Amino acid sequence: MGGAWVSSAEMGLQGFEQRLERLVEGVFAKTFRSGLKPVEVGRRLTRDMDLHRTLGVNGPLAPNHFTVALSPADSQQFESFAEVLTRELAEAARDHARAEGYGFVGPVHVEMHIDESLTQGQFLVASGFQEAPGGAAVGSIYLEDGRRAQIGEDPLVIGRMPECDVPLSDANVSRRHAEVRRQGTGFVVVDLGSTNGTRVNGAHVKERLLNNGDEITVGATKLRFEAS
Repeated sequence: MGGAWVSSAEMGLQGFEQRLERLVEGVFAKTFRSGLKPVEVGRRLTRDMDLHRTLGVNGPLAPNHFTVALSPADSQQFESFAEVLTRELAEAARDHARAEGYGFVGPVHVEMHIDESLTQGQFLVASGFQEAPGGAAVGSIYLEDGRRAQIGEDPLVIGRMPECDVPLSDANVSRRHAEVRRQGTGFVVVDLGSTNGTRVNGAHVKERLLNNGDEITVGATKLRFEAS
């Protein structure tokens, strides 16, 4: 007896819907008995990524900029949590890219607007490739609890101090433990003289150029680096 096979894309969308439901539980339960469901938008968005992917120097690239056109009725029912929805749609795109091995040329961005010609339940998704300002490299650090910190122009400092960009409550982490910063077209992690050291994929490092998917360990905390 075999169970139904579920693709990584569908698993990602299930996670998207569950996260969204937890975030807007009260609204979610009563809003979607009829009309457009957020997971339908997520499904179309990830399908667009597959349809419009292209081959880059370092592997396949997927669109990272999405515009969702909604009917006035659907826009109204999404209005109370539109910001949460666009954020979660962007996260669903990142999840799909991770599962399929796609890269991005810039940060993932989702925006929604009203199209008066659409009726309830109808929607359109347009996708494209949009580089980061100045064509700079884009990368993020993911924490085990799902939080994400994007690496900007300034170094991203990891440590126990509350003012660190990635503050950790791990007692084995130094006050300013390590930082991740841009270097040329890539990113490096640099140990800041921490007591217990910094590891990348299990190996102790003072400074190391990062590759997509590398695991950074500070103290007892594991972080994941993802390039665009």
